[in-house]
Amino acid sequence: MKMHGTLSQQVEAYHNWKKELIRQIGRYRLWLQDNDLFSEDVSTRIRNGLELLIEDELTIAFAGEYSRGKTELINALFFSGYGQRMLPSQAGRTTMCPTELFYDRSANQNYLLLLPIETRTGELSLQQLRKQPEHWVRHDLDEHDPEVMREVLAEVARTKSVTPQQARKLGFDEDMLEHDRSNPGNVLVPAWRNAQISIRHPLFERGLRILDTPGLNALGSEPELTISMLPRAHAIIFVLSADTGVTASDMAIWNEHIDTEYADHRAGRFAVLNKIDVLWDDLQGEQHTNDAIERVRGYTADHLGIRQQDVIPLSAKQGLISRIRNDDALFKRSNIDQLEQLIVRRILMHKEELITQNLINDLLGMLQNSQAAMQIRLSALEEERTACTGATVDKASIARLAERAHKDYDFYYKKLITLRSSRRLMDSQGEMLRKLVSEERFETHAAQVRLKMSKSWTTAGMNAAMDHFFELLEADLTNLLSEGHLAEKMVGAIYRRYNEDNRARHLEPIPLRAGRHVIAVRELRKKARRFRVSPKNLLTEQSLLVRRFFNVMVGEARTLHARVRADVERWPHEALLPIMQYSMEQKQLLEHQIRRLRDMVRTDRDTRSERERLDHTIADLRKQLELADAMMRQIRKPAPTLLQQKVVNISGAV
Repeated sequence: MKMHGTLSQQVEAYHNWKKELIRQIGRYRLWLQDNDLFSEDVSTRIRNGLELLIEDELTIAFAGEYSRGKTELINALFFSGYGQRMLPSQAGRTTMCPTELFYDRSANQNYLLLLPIETRTGELSLQQLRKQPEHWVRHDLDEHDPEVMREVLAEVARTKSVTPQQARKLGFDEDMLEHDRSNPGNVLVPAWRNAQISIRHPLFERGLRILDTPGLNALGSEPELTISMLPRAHAIIFVLSADTGVTASDMAIWNEHIDTEYADHRAGRFAVLNKIDVLWDDLQGEQHTNDAIERVRGYTADHLGIRQQDVIPLSAKQGLISRIRNDDALFKRSNIDQLEQLIVRRILMHKEELITQNLINDLLGMLQNSQAAMQIRLSALEEERTACTGATVDKASIARLAERAHKDYDFYYKKLITLRSSRRLMDSQGEMLRKLVSEERFETHAAQVRLKMSKSWTTAGMNAAMDHFFELLEADLTNLLSEGHLAEKMVGAIYRRYNEDNRARHLEPIPLRAGRHVIAVRELRKKARRFRVSPKNLLTEQSLLVRRFFNVMVGEARTLHARVRADVERWPHEALLPIMQYSMEQKQLLEHQIRRLRDMVRTDRDTRSERERLDHTIADLRKQLELADAMMRQIRKPAPTLLQQKVVNISGAV
C-alpha cells in the first residue's frame, strides 16, 4: 500500500528516531559490559528506558456529532491506498460504537473484535472486558482482499431493534434514538459496545492509535468513553461540518466531553471544518470561495474559544477521491495536507518532547557519569605511562600511584557501604509509602463504599457514599505526598553529603513526583461529581447505578492507583541510582588499577614492554571514550520535528 503525505513521512521519521535511540541504548549496555561497568541497577534503569520507547503509542481521538464526516476523514488519512472506503462512511449514522484502530504488534495479526452491546448490563467494565476475549466476537481480516475486508468492517455500523425499555436498560436515552420503521414502537441501538480493529498499516505499525467516536447520544451513554478513553487521548480532532456550522449538539459535545478541565489532551484540541466542498463556488471564483471558508473558520474558532489557526477547513471526501485518483490539484484543494502538518507540528512534537524529558536526559546523565569514570581511569594510566619513561620502571612513582589508588578505593568502598545502608533505609521508607497505596487498602475502600451505596435509600446518601470513596483516596495520596516529601528530603541530604567531596561529580537525585497523582485523583473526583449530577444517573435504579459507578469511576480510580503503586514501588530503589552507579563504576575501575600497579611493582618487567602494554591500554581506552562521545552525539541529535523546525527557522532567517 502506497503511503501518502507529510504525516506518513514524519511518523516514519519519528519511528526511525526512536529505533536509533533503542540502538544507542543497546550500544551503551554493551559498552558498559565491555568496560566492566555494568551492574544490575544500571541494567534495570536501561530496561525501563527501553520499555518506554518500545511500548510508546500516540493516540488521536476523532470526535463530533453524527454525519460530520469523522470516518470519511479517517478513510482519507489512512485507507486511500486500498482504492475505496474501508470503514463504513455514508450519509446518516455510520460509526455506532467507539472504534479503536491500531496494529496488534504482539499478535502480528489483522482482525476485528466486537463487543456485544448486551455486556452493558453485566458487572464488568470495558477495561475488564478487554482482558476477557471470550466476550468478544472476532473476525479475521485479509488485507490482500480489500473488498471482503470492507464488508467485514461494515459490521461496525450494524444496529439492532429493541424496545424503549430495553434501550433504557442498556443506558440509552430513547428520545435521542432513531425509530425502527420496520418495527413500530421499537428504537435502533448499536449492535456493538466497542470495536477494535487491528490492521497492518505503516502508521499503525509505528504506534499510532486512532479512536473514532460516535455522536452525542452514544458518547453520553458510554461513561467509560468520556471518563477515561477520550481524556487520555494525546490529542482530539473535533470534526464539524461546513454546511451546518457549529450546531447546539456540536457545542454540547465540545463543552461536555472535550473542552473540559479534567481532559489530558496535552498535545492539543483541534477542530476540523469538514465538507468545505459545499462552499466551492466555481461561478464566483476562488477568492470568493476562500473568503467564505475563512468567515466560517473564524466563526467556528470564536464559538469554540480556540485560535483560528487550530481550525482546519478541509474536504475529507475530496481528499479521499484525490488520493485514490492521484489528482494532485484536487488533493491540494481538499486541504487534507494542512491537517497532516498540524498533527506533525503539534502532536508528534509533543511526544518527542516527552521522550526527551523522560528518557534522553536520564540516559545522557548516566553516560556522562560513565565517561567521567573512564576519564579518571585514563588519567591514572597516563600517570603510569610517565613512570615507565626511563630505562627501568620508576617503582617509587608506581608505589605512590598505588597508595593513592588504595585511598580512592577505600573512599568509594566506604561510600558504597554507606549508600547500601542508605538504600536499606530507603527500602523501609518505601515499605511505609507502599502501605499507604497498597492494593488491599484500595479494595477495602471500594468494598466499604459498595456496602454504603447498597444500604443507602436516598439519592443524597448514594452521593455521599460516592464522594466518601474519593475522600479516602485523596487522604491516602495526600499522606503519600507528605511522607514522600520527607523521603525526598532524606534523599537530598544523602546527595548533598555525597557531592561535598570534590572527587564526585554533581549528581542529581531522581524525584518521586507524587504531586501529579494527588492532582490526578482530585481531577477524577471532579469527574465523579459530574457523574453524580448526570440526569441519566439520577434517574437510574440503585443496583444499576452502583454497577455503573464501580464500572466507570472506581475502575478509572483503580487504573490510576495502579500507576501510583508502580511509581512508589520503583522510586525507593531508583532514587539513589545515580550515585550508586558512579561509586560502583569508580570502585570497579580502581580495582583494575590496583591489580595492575601491584603487578608492575612485583615483577621486573623491562620498561619497553610495559610502555607497549600501557600504550595499547591507553589507546583502547581512548577508543572507548570516542565510542562514548559518538553515542552521546547520536542520543543528542534533535528529534525529527524539532530538527525540521530548526531548518525552517534557519531558512526563514536567511
